[in-house]
Amino acid sequence: MKAIWNNQIIAESNDTVVIENNHYFPHESINKSFFKPSNTRTTCPWKGEASYYTIAVNGEENPDAAWFYPEVSNLAKGIKNRVAFWKGVQVVSS
Repeated sequence: MKAIWNNQIIAESNDTVVIENNHYFPHESINKSFFKPSNTRTTCPWKGEASYYTIAVNGEENPDAAWFYPEVSNLAKGIKNRVAFWKGVQVVSS
C-alpha cells in the first residue's frame, strides 16, 4: 500500500492493518521528512487518545492529515506504532 498526497508518496508498506476502513501503516514506513507534529488530540472510546501530524509536501501543508495512537487500549493493540491518513491523502495498492 502507498499513501500519497500532493503527488508524493509519503508512506509505503506491504504490512498495513485495516481498522474502520483505514489502513494503518507502520511508523517506520512513513517518510518522516513530510511529517510535522501537531498539538491536536482526539479521543476514541475504544482505541484511546490520538495524536496527529501535519503533512508538508512541496510547500503545501495538510493540517492533522495523519494520526496515530501513542498509547493504545487493549482492544487496539494491532495499531500500536502505526499511522493512518485522511483529509485527501490517497491510500492505494502498490
